[in-house]
Amino acid sequence: MRGIRGPAPRDLGSQRAATDPTQELHVPPALRTAAAYAWRTLVVGAVVYAAFAVLGRFHEVAVAVFLGLVVTALLRPAADLLARVMPRPLAVAVTLLGSIVLVLGVLSLVGEAVAGERAGLERQFSEGLARIERWLEKPPFRLNPGALGDLQVRIGQYLSSHRSTVISTALSGVGRLVEVMTVVALALFCSVFFIHSGDRQWDWLCEQLPATARERMEIAGRAAWRTFTGYTHGIVVVATTNSVLVGIALLLLGVPLVMPLALLEFFAAFVPLIGSPIALAVAAVVALASKGPLVAVVVIALIVIIGQIEGHLLQPIVMSWAVRLHPVVVALSVIGGAIAAGVLGAVVIVPLVSVAWSVHQALQRARGSTQSKATRTRSATGMRGGRGPNRPGM
Repeated sequence: MRGIRGPAPRDLGSQRAATDPTQELHVPPALRTAAAYAWRTLVVGAVVYAAFAVLGRFHEVAVAVFLGLVVTALLRPAADLLARVMPRPLAVAVTLLGSIVLVLGVLSLVGEAVAGERAGLERQFSEGLARIERWLEKPPFRLNPGALGDLQVRIGQYLSSHRSTVISTALSGVGRLVEVMTVVALALFCSVFFIHSGDRQWDWLCEQLPATARERMEIAGRAAWRTFTGYTHGIVVVATTNSVLVGIALLLLGVPLVMPLALLEFFAAFVPLIGSPIALAVAAVVALASKGPLVAVVVIALIVIIGQIEGHLLQPIVMSWAVRLHPVVVALSVIGGAIAAGVLGAVVIVPLVSVAWSVHQALQRARGSTQSKATRTRSATGMRGGRGPNRPGM
């Protein structure tokens, strides 16, 4: 019996580990990291969705504040300049009233130009429609004669049979106009205080935060306002340049409605990449109806030329220092904003993405600067204590 060995004793620790159901399973580190990022991304996405849901519920107020910030970015330098020679409240009033008079003057000038060309436009468009109909009757289209005339008759019959719907739509348009005027009035009201004392309002807001977050908030606010101001100034320069080029080209080609089409190009340029081609497409339709296919083709060629000027000259020179986004990011942002909130979303989304990216970069730089300072401080403390960089402490 002394020479006979029994079975080897089992490892009690491994036996407990195998039978204990609460023992933690081995999870690969990559899966742990992916899970950590996944639930944090879900939380951030939920917060962002909730924020946009609240903004959508009060979109009139959000739009008014955004327009007030745009007006402030445009007019604050002029108000600061006038405040050197007059009291600041008077400088703000002069700047805002002068801008309103300028905008109303341009709109009245455009309306007067359209009214003055009305008689000639009716004749040109009627002749242009007849010319287009004769052109479509030839190969390769071979449209049936009188098809456009039948289309006009059908449109008239539809309007007559759906008169109540047309009237209700017009009345809803009047209600929409009242909403737009309310938003504009609120935007001007906000811009008065933003221009007059926006910096003091921001300082007050930062003082309400905890001391640990105050510095980061100030850094983020400075970066956001710098990017937003640069984007606003840059897009106005780009839109003005595009509208002037389009106006000169249409004037040389003899296309009617030069000023309205140039103004349409100005506002369309606020939607990057897709706004200007849409406005020039409208100009091409007007040229086709008034001057014929040849001039319309020339106007279509303007879409390519102005697009190249904007993409390769104006955008890099005017806006590269303020907005550093890849064209693919801009295109995806514009399409996503248009899907989410229509034309307003397409206009607002690019400055929002630009501001968010600028804030992210500013906070990263501030964090890196803080870490480098802390590293230098620890190194200096270690040297004063007699420890070199490679010498262990005693």
